[in-house]
Amino acid sequence: MEKLQRLFHGYRSIGFMLVMGVIMGVVYFCGDNSGIRFDVIGEAKMADDYSFEGCDLFNGSWVYDNKSRPLYREKECSFMADDYACQEFGRKDSEYQFWRWQPHGCDLPRFNGTALLEKLRDKRAVFVGDSLGKNHWISLLCLIDSWIPEPSHKVAEWHGSLITFRASEFNASIDFYWEPLLVESNCDDPVHHRVHDRIMKIESIERHAKQWIDADMLIFDSYTWWLEPNMTLLWGSFENPNRTSIESGRVRRYEMALKTWSNWLDTHLNRTKTKMFFISLSPDHKEGGDWGKPMGENCFNETEPIMEQGYWGKGTDTDLMRTAQSIVQDLEKKGLEIELLNITQLSQYRKDGHPSIYKRHWVPPTESELANPIPYSDCTHWCLPGVPDVWNEILYTYIRYKL
Repeated sequence: MEKLQRLFHGYRSIGFMLVMGVIMGVVYFCGDNSGIRFDVIGEAKMADDYSFEGCDLFNGSWVYDNKSRPLYREKECSFMADDYACQEFGRKDSEYQFWRWQPHGCDLPRFNGTALLEKLRDKRAVFVGDSLGKNHWISLLCLIDSWIPEPSHKVAEWHGSLITFRASEFNASIDFYWEPLLVESNCDDPVHHRVHDRIMKIESIERHAKQWIDADMLIFDSYTWWLEPNMTLLWGSFENPNRTSIESGRVRRYEMALKTWSNWLDTHLNRTKTKMFFISLSPDHKEGGDWGKPMGENCFNETEPIMEQGYWGKGTDTDLMRTAQSIVQDLEKKGLEIELLNITQLSQYRKDGHPSIYKRHWVPPTESELANPIPYSDCTHWCLPGVPDVWNEILYTYIRYKL
């Protein structure tokens, strides 16, 4: 007790004494519960001095953790979408919600919605991309939902391709803009975009870009829609009968679109204002043979991650990944502030995290599909809570401690 008195005597801050009193009270009432004591002190320490040095957030392993996971409940998220609400649409197992990403040699900081919203105070962040980008965006809204207890202080509104979420107490906006190919295309309708013959105006991005160019933060994704084997590149308008169009290989057309995107950013972006992130490809699990299942099977009925370190599915196009990485590096050399968040490897392990058949099907399955659900299983998107929450934990780490 004498040592403790000397310690308090050495600090003249009333605030410090109050904080120490709260911590001592927690320890006293919780007895020998060292876990609670670690959380209180450890989180405060990490908030002050978290460092990226020597830490690779993208290499690690999945650890089963039913104490700190999930970070929210599916039914309690005010902004949950039917595409990702797997429990609501019949998924019985819940273990996919309890896996925590553990980087090698360091820890991800605990997500704090208030701290994130403070970083975004008086700012606008926009997720730009396809339905996986929307998957990512919905996950973030679910993560911060409980940190804004007053319903009237958090509102999402749909305006065509743009969905705007506002946290009024912080004057912060976190939006999603539907732009699956980054450039203009015949797939730009946010509702009616299931087009068999995809056509893109490979050098046109202005109509999209004017919707997000004023943002303080941009989070881009564009990958899955480029896997279509046949796509047409267009110069001129969709209506012009004298238009010029060609077909090209997957990597070449992806590179051309990303160059249109990067050139626009280089010319129009406010370098002193806007910070950017490019999310690497989100892998699917459509080929069960990749992890030892019979050929023709997929993520349907999978309930555990792949534990083989360094696992890499054959369906992941590394050429597209290298193309995106090269374009992002070129933007960095031109002085734009952009980070490539490589979520591909960590997501590769999670064959258990997809909706498969447990989602709203906008076209009801036929009797034959119900009898054989594997072919119509969704092995591309992700259940929530789930894998995209980790993408957002990593994004949060960059926003809070690096920007």
